[in-house]
Amino acid sequence: MLGLSTIGIVHTLIGLIAVGFGIAAFWQYGEIGTRTRSGLLYVVLTVLTCITGFFLFKHGGFGKPHALGVLTLVVLGAAYGAERRPGRIARYVGVISYSTTFFFHMIPGFTETLTRLPAGAPWAASPEAANLQALIGGVFLLFLIGLALQLRALRRRDLRPLGAVA
Repeated sequence: MLGLSTIGIVHTLIGLIAVGFGIAAFWQYGEIGTRTRSGLLYVVLTVLTCITGFFLFKHGGFGKPHALGVLTLVVLGAAYGAERRPGRIARYVGVISYSTTFFFHMIPGFTETLTRLPAGAPWAASPEAANLQALIGGVFLLFLIGLALQLRALRRRDLRPLGAVA
């Protein structure tokens, strides 16, 4: 199936479900955080996505996708740690970090999809193709806009914990 191994299929499904929970967290709460069910599931599934990704070797050994997985785990750790600390700066670090991991999902998501589809004549010839790089650049701009909106909303809110009832 499109050149995917069994672990590749499992990895892809876990990643897609994680993104779905991330979207749900953004929609319901305006941010991702482990104090909500959707946010917690996003984080857990993102960790599993990273772990399963370490078993994929499309181009040989350790490569850029694996480095992105390591970076994602580090940023998730920073977000989780910040989420547990009091104070405004910690809250901002948590929001920025979790949102950044959501953007990280988009890089291999678009790359793997668009270098495989449509079958027989993929939209992008390679991960380095100019059209794919431009698309990911556009997604990055959308990420920055979304992040700015999140930070503006956060600044307007009081500092009660995510998911707390007023």
